[in-house]
Amino acid sequence: MSKKILVWFRNDLRLHDNEMLVDALAKSDSILPVYILDPRLFAKTKYDTLKTGNIRAKFILESVLALRDSLKKIGGNLFIAEGYPEDIIPKLVSEYEITEVYHHREVANEETFISTLLENALWKLRINLKHFIGHTLYNKEDLPFPIKDIPDAFNQFKRKIERDSIIKPCFLAPDRINVADVIDWGLLPSLADLNLIPQEKDQRSDFEFIGGESEGLIHLQKVIIAMQQAATTKNLILASKLSAWLAMGCLSPRKVYWEIKKMESIPNTKAMFNNILLGLLWRDYFRFMFKKHGNGFFSPNGFGSQGLVDEANEQENFNKWKSGQTGFAVVDAVITELNQTGYITNIARQTAALYLINNLEVSWVWGAAYFEEKLIDYNPASNWGNWANIAGVGNDQKTKNVFDFDKNIKNLDPKGNYALTWAS
Repeated sequence: MSKKILVWFRNDLRLHDNEMLVDALAKSDSILPVYILDPRLFAKTKYDTLKTGNIRAKFILESVLALRDSLKKIGGNLFIAEGYPEDIIPKLVSEYEITEVYHHREVANEETFISTLLENALWKLRINLKHFIGHTLYNKEDLPFPIKDIPDAFNQFKRKIERDSIIKPCFLAPDRINVADVIDWGLLPSLADLNLIPQEKDQRSDFEFIGGESEGLIHLQKVIIAMQQAATTKNLILASKLSAWLAMGCLSPRKVYWEIKKMESIPNTKAMFNNILLGLLWRDYFRFMFKKHGNGFFSPNGFGSQGLVDEANEQENFNKWKSGQTGFAVVDAVITELNQTGYITNIARQTAALYLINNLEVSWVWGAAYFEEKLIDYNPASNWGNWANIAGVGNDQKTKNVFDFDKNIKNLDPKGNYALTWAS
């Protein structure tokens, strides 16, 4: 009997540097690539926010469609379905005589719970669910310590892995694949099918995120060109805006690293290289912290005790904040930009969070849930990990009170232009 492997794509929507795909092709006669739009991804949360808002949903749909197109170009296709993976995949296993299922392991509780449900369903069919780890710059097995011994302090984590670990080369993208004989590969739903309204482009934004691997690779090359130009003018300020493609796995962090590293020897680019590398290391850190500590990051008290919460006015204050109507110009500008574009800089995220927590005395988890809905580059570990740190309830309690709201305002909007541009 021929061996068929079902490859379940989740937040890994690319062909390049995809060990799961490479391994499946090497060990099978044919594969069945599958992407499932899980309704839980678009459900409401207990904070009356959406798990996924319209801006990120559009990016996801674009990325899925781009993956299908890429697979078609090398002789394949992508099976697209709507529903629960733990229901759909076992049916596909039986229908297409699948011998094994591959997927990338996630770290947050909701995502890992779905994997567990699927694993249990496949166990009844005596089918193995094989886990791969492909979301980080450093592989777990290459770390100089087991997960339980990873330093809680970011600087210690960074220092030790940079000294004692290696970053592996990328896996090559396949140039040909054999897929199962499928009559109906499924249709990609529209935003309307997901009960979401498309976001009109805001003319104040000079950047547009378009989902998909090819768009991510194109933007990566634009970042490299921008680094070259910035090095010539010695303008060392560069926001790469690679995070959305990294979050959906349209770009591999190792691909970003090795491409950017080519610039390291060019004069005046080292600072920019280090800044992008720092962002990749923070992504790794929070993913590994989630593996080490579990779901403590989703609790209001986290690993400490959150500050004062004005319970009597919490809902009203939260509503003002999320609609950009607090009366504090810079904070309102940040939220307006977020609502209109799905993206704000890291310092803008910190500023909005600090104001919500300290000035409005709203529990930080409300803000984290709102960012989950709105951010185009949302991923659970980075979002909830950063919010917990800002609230002073992160796993590294030594970082409490390190965030300076007034300093952030000066750095974010020194001349008042930002607040003026994004006035709601």
